[in-house]
Amino acid sequence: MSLPKTIALIAHDEKKDAMAEFVRRNEAALRQCRIFATGTTGGRVLDACPDLDVNRLKSGPLGGDQQIGALIATGEVDMLIFFVDPLTAMPHDVDVKALMRLAIVYDIPMALNHATAEMLVSTGI
Repeated sequence: MSLPKTIALIAHDEKKDAMAEFVRRNEAALRQCRIFATGTTGGRVLDACPDLDVNRLKSGPLGGDQQIGALIATGEVDMLIFFVDPLTAMPHDVDVKALMRLAIVYDIPMALNHATAEMLVSTGI
């Protein structure tokens, strides 16, 4: 199976290294995809894999989460990978919840941790 055409990537600050490593390990599969990412996460992904097609949006707290939410609502994102840090306070928690709600409403595959992201990418869901 092949991966969806468009994937959104987001990582909380303490999970950005994990996201960069995840993308590096899965670069061959992700090369088939168009990727949207919030600002800093997208920068880290591009540092790890400069040949990927990554569209950087605003930083999450500055509206990047809402930009990805809008892309989900308009059918332009097929999968969400959001590495959440459950041990750090999230000042923009309502934005995070809204984004997760949209992924559920529009029934797109959503990974909130590394194990689930690996499963989605390896199975091509």
